[in-house]
Amino acid sequence: MTDKVLLVGHGSRNKNGNIEIEKFANEWRKRNPQWVIEVCFIEFSEVMLDQGLDNAAIDSSRVIVVPLILNAAGHVKMEIPTHVADARQRHPKVKFIYAPHLSACEPILNILKRGLRETLKDLDVPDPRTTGVILLGRGSSDRIANGEVAKMARWLFEETDHHNIDIAFTGITHPRLESVVQRQYKLGMSQIVVLPYYLFTGTLIERIERQVKRLKSQYPQIPFGLGSYFGFENEIFELLSQRVREAMGDIVGNNSNKQIMMECDGCKFRKFAEVNGHGHHHHEEISLA
Repeated sequence: MTDKVLLVGHGSRNKNGNIEIEKFANEWRKRNPQWVIEVCFIEFSEVMLDQGLDNAAIDSSRVIVVPLILNAAGHVKMEIPTHVADARQRHPKVKFIYAPHLSACEPILNILKRGLRETLKDLDVPDPRTTGVILLGRGSSDRIANGEVAKMARWLFEETDHHNIDIAFTGITHPRLESVVQRQYKLGMSQIVVLPYYLFTGTLIERIERQVKRLKSQYPQIPFGLGSYFGFENEIFELLSQRVREAMGDIVGNNSNKQIMMECDGCKFRKFAEVNGHGHHHHEEISLA
């Protein structure tokens, strides 16, 4: 019997997104040969959550479930915890430990700052005071998840000389990219940088690229810079490894029979889902991921 780590990716209709996550997992394995790391997805994949949890339980005494997700919305707060709880019933001899999501934190800020610097180089390093920045997130019906994007935008403002740093979302909520670009144009920004707040490629990254291309034609007088999604940045690997170590430390430091509290246990949204069923539902924008 051994410990296993189950990396949970979101999943994408664009197969290249899932392929990137598999490659990411392979690189993470190389960095942590002491762990048995397996992969599953929330949607759009052959290996979904239940199968991933069942696979990880084979010949295991403990499974550390690690969400490869930036912000805590429905997937992190309700869907994954529900599947983990069900897996505990199916495999009562296996301890399932649910680690926190990546979250809005200093390592993520470092990725954003580096991405901003690289994109500014592509624009020949313009004056930051006249260069607008738009942090472009996925968008959620969960205000806390949207607030994490706003938090990162504020931190970016605090540590740069840019006078205009805004947030926008690709779906579900507002403002959208086009309206924020219009606002920054009216404020006199000479150039605009769009920073995707995404981990891997997928349908929505392709949509963002098309949007920026259209914006360039709509505002020919404004140079646009488009940053890259986070992908294989070192901070992501380190954050995940930290989550695993913390989860394993909780096991060692507590009574072995103690139930480890999952992400947002007791959350009103999760309680509502438990009472009313936990069917998987998406708005149109989410289903395009």
